[in-house]
Amino acid sequence: MAQTSHIKRRGSTYYAQVAVPLDLQPIMNRKTMDRSLRTKDPREAKRLVRPVLDEWDRMFDEAHRQAALAIEQRQPLSVAQIAMRDYKSQIAFDAELRDADHRWAQIGVDHDEARRFRDGYSGILSDDQLDEIVGARVSHHMAAIGQRSPKGSDEWRTIAQALCASTYEARSRQDERDGGDFTGTPTHPLLIDVEPEAVAAEAGEGIMDLYDLYARENAKGITQDTLTQARRDVKLFVDTTGGIPASEIDKKLVRNWKALLMDYPVKAAEIAVFRGMTMKQIIEANVAVKKPTITDRTVNRYLSSLGAFCDWLSHNDYLDRNPVDGFSQKVDKTKRSQKPFSVDQMNTLFASPLFTGCRNDDDWHLPGNHAVRDHRYWLPLVMLYSGARPAEIAQLGIDDVREQHGSWIIHITTEGGDDKSTKTKGSMRVVPVHPELVKLGFVKYREAVKAKGEARLFPQAVRNQRGQMVADFSRDFGRYLTRIGIKAGRGLSLYSFRHGFIDALRRAEYLDEQFGFLVGHKAHSMTEQYGTLPQGMLRQRVEMIEAVAYPRLNLEHLTI
Repeated sequence: MAQTSHIKRRGSTYYAQVAVPLDLQPIMNRKTMDRSLRTKDPREAKRLVRPVLDEWDRMFDEAHRQAALAIEQRQPLSVAQIAMRDYKSQIAFDAELRDADHRWAQIGVDHDEARRFRDGYSGILSDDQLDEIVGARVSHHMAAIGQRSPKGSDEWRTIAQALCASTYEARSRQDERDGGDFTGTPTHPLLIDVEPEAVAAEAGEGIMDLYDLYARENAKGITQDTLTQARRDVKLFVDTTGGIPASEIDKKLVRNWKALLMDYPVKAAEIAVFRGMTMKQIIEANVAVKKPTITDRTVNRYLSSLGAFCDWLSHNDYLDRNPVDGFSQKVDKTKRSQKPFSVDQMNTLFASPLFTGCRNDDDWHLPGNHAVRDHRYWLPLVMLYSGARPAEIAQLGIDDVREQHGSWIIHITTEGGDDKSTKTKGSMRVVPVHPELVKLGFVKYREAVKAKGEARLFPQAVRNQRGQMVADFSRDFGRYLTRIGIKAGRGLSLYSFRHGFIDALRRAEYLDEQFGFLVGHKAHSMTEQYGTLPQGMLRQRVEMIEAVAYPRLNLEHLTI
């Protein structure tokens, strides 16, 4: 959605407003969505409106998907599904009567007599009686699915033939079970690989109902952001299965979903042309749109989200086993989707409007006289010379950058703020400030922010609705790289600075195991279990940081 056209002013206060799509107005019982932005500043309103519009977009998308699913689920059952329903019904009834065998034996009724009773009541009769029995069953199944075709019509005969197949298959299973074999499965082509019939879940037994219970229990202490992301992944799975009970999740459903994931476009939910479509519809539409599809790593992320949930389902007796096991794609771990910037690319970047002067805060890809000096300016530079992650830098407090034993340091920690977090416990660390950052004015920037009474080093760095620090800037930075001609396709992002920093340490002849602690990589070894001092004392860390260099990189125009 365009932002400005959806900002309205009532009195002196700005509001967000958007029209509800016409097809959703009867469902949502309203024509517009309205929400106060609680600001009188037009620039602040422009910043605040985007997450509101994004929220409404997702709401409309979900409403469209649910409406489409409801239409799909009203479609009649296939002939194969009718036959499978009949087969399962007969097998279930046979199981009930076998249980009755045991009870009859307890009161003196022998097996042969019990078998005759079972045959008579389950419809497994002689071949010359079969047509009559199947005929009655055809009428039953056609009535159940709302069909009223007369006896002898083509539709009636098709279902009759399908029920003959299901009856013979059920009879075969019963004969096998009489011999002690309870492992048999249908062999008739009509009953092999039947598309599962949508089964409506009872209250509280649906996939998303139980996912919410799984998330509330959170026995493994998963972060809220990961749970939220996983919920979206599982919901995408539900998009292909409808409102079935969680207990109906099986390997076939997972296999079919994985096949769809292999053709699923990148960021499909954010692409306007796919708005309101189901997953299958998006994939069909993408044949013409030709958007790039997700990588094997991303496919595995979706499967991992569903797999963790199914593991919980199996441990809580909703499933016999985890149906996602064994479905992960094999990924070449030596092949990286991210790569470092070349020196030429960095020279182009640091000579671009974001660093040398742009039109304004919104159009920072266009040249002008406006100087950006907030987190957007400093994050790339600090990453370049510290290797820290974007969120680690963006959440820094003023006191996290300080002088210690004659050296300026960056303390990456969860201390000093309730909203601070690190990727792992091992990510908390001390990183000396590189001399080049001092030359570029990083310490002076810190002093200026402190003088304003700010507690945070980058007060304008914010979290998105998922709680991710500077996620919006990370996304916008990738688009910025494309606009200035550095990026085409995948591979370059803010994280490219982290990759380049690690390469710089390797150029300085340090081994990975020597500097892993400096970039927050947790090493699992027997040695680390002994002693209490952290790895790498300050002097050693300063030596490593000062060894980081980028030959031919020109930042002289940024030096204060």
